[in-house]
Amino acid sequence: MSRRTPLMLNIATGDTRPINRQIVDGVRRLIASGELPVGAALPSVRGLAQQLSINPNTVAKAYGELAAEGWVESRAGLGLFVLPPRQLLSDAERERRLGEAVDRFTGDVIGLGYSSDEVLDRVAGELAACLPRKRA
Repeated sequence: MSRRTPLMLNIATGDTRPINRQIVDGVRRLIASGELPVGAALPSVRGLAQQLSINPNTVAKAYGELAAEGWVESRAGLGLFVLPPRQLLSDAERERRLGEAVDRFTGDVIGLGYSSDEVLDRVAGELAACLPRKRA
C-alpha cells in the first residue's frame, strides 16, 4: 500500500476563493511543481479534512473536481493517486480559460500601482516556481 503524506496546503480564511477551490489550486500547484509526483497517493478525504480542520464534504468536492479534470484518479479500495500530465482541453477551451484568468488577474492588480515590468517579473517568478523541479 502506498504511503500517504500530509499535503502542504495553506487554507486562508480571508481568501475570496472558497475552501474547495483553494484545495484544488494548491494540489494543482503541488503536482505541476513535481512536489506531488506521478503515482503519489493523496491523503484520504477524512485525513485531509482532519489535517485542515474542515468539513470532509469540502475535501470530497475538491477531490472530485481534480479527478474530473484529470489530475488524479480514484482506485477502488486504494485511494486517490496523481496521474501523468495529459491535455484534456481543446486549444479553444485552453485559450478561453487563459483569457478569463488574465482578465481577472488584470482587474485585480490594475489599481495596485505596480509597473508592468514589476507585475510581469512577479508572475514569471511564480510560474517558474511551479515548473517541475529537476531531480538529481
